[in-house]
Amino acid sequence: MNRSVRLCTLLLGLCILLNFCSSPSFFAHAEAAGPEVSAKACILMDAQTGQVVYALNAEEKRPMASTTKIMTTLLTLESGGLDTPFPVDSQAIQVEGSSMGLQTGDIVTKRALCIGMLLPSGNDAANAAAVAVAGDIPRFLDMMNDRAKQIGMTRTYFASPSGLDAEGHGASAHDMARLAREALRNPEFAEICCQPSMTVSFGNPPYARTLKNTNKLLTMDSSIIGVKTGFTDAAGRCLVSACRRDDRTLICVTLFDRNDWNDHLALYDYGFSLAQDYTVQLPHDLTAAAEGGDRLSVPVYAKDSLTLTAWRGIPPQPQITVLLPPFLTAPLPKGSQVGMLVCRTDCGEIARLPLYTAADLVCTDPEPEPFHLLEWFKRLFRADKNAA
Repeated sequence: MNRSVRLCTLLLGLCILLNFCSSPSFFAHAEAAGPEVSAKACILMDAQTGQVVYALNAEEKRPMASTTKIMTTLLTLESGGLDTPFPVDSQAIQVEGSSMGLQTGDIVTKRALCIGMLLPSGNDAANAAAVAVAGDIPRFLDMMNDRAKQIGMTRTYFASPSGLDAEGHGASAHDMARLAREALRNPEFAEICCQPSMTVSFGNPPYARTLKNTNKLLTMDSSIIGVKTGFTDAAGRCLVSACRRDDRTLICVTLFDRNDWNDHLALYDYGFSLAQDYTVQLPHDLTAAAEGGDRLSVPVYAKDSLTLTAWRGIPPQPQITVLLPPFLTAPLPKGSQVGMLVCRTDCGEIARLPLYTAADLVCTDPEPEPFHLLEWFKRLFRADKNAA
């Protein structure tokens, strides 16, 4: 091969290499390593879109200890009647491990049990809540597993409401991040899990006492907004947390992690450094069918834009569904809200944007004036009177 051919080959190879290295996928792969962590499995996930920023063995099913109580608390909050007092089930509270301090005959509320689960990680609170919601623990476990399927937790099985080791009990880090995302959408859950301590009332008779949160991250970094700790000998140290910075929220899950506090903070610093705004391209030239007016269709549009986060330079790709009625009926003024753009990812719905009419829909068949009908009745009455 002569010198000119070798030179051309070298230049061509250099161009291909530069083009590959400049692509977003190259940098995404290069940055995917992230910080070193001690966890056997972990994930860092965008709470809004479900986009994975970092993962290590994230699909591997493992015991997850008391982070289980995220699901138990969520179902309890969703069951309603949170402030109605009732006596705890005396058998349910006879359980080993961490406790909120329940005793036989205590009067509690579901809200107090939720606080007792999320802050001091009470196994007694979890069992008492399961019986209060479902009547007994086996039926509550069915509820837990049914809800897991609804959320998309495909590598999860609940065999304990508290997270104590039980046959088959476990979940993947990715599934636990999905669960945390769902739970944080519940305002009452989000309000409780971010508190370093709370005052609750229970007992016989009830009296006020302060429960402290086992999640030390809440006092280590002001941007942490929850969620739940866990530990058993089989599961090791488990931690599900959430962090909000610059209007973005990341969820971090570590399973069997000896250095979980520091690992979560390092992962958050790493993750947020990769964030970029990304404006989603919404459908345009949308129209809605019309009837009874001066046109067969009306143009519609979304006033708002949708800005998401592109992590590591990779933008999310939401699926957008247009929801409009079969027909718009005249008269309808310009600017009327008539539909919705629904944006979804694999993790579920992430946003709804209202659709408005961009033009008037004028009625071509004016309604008869009310007095015409009144005159008709008057004439009918006169005719009947004359006939008589």
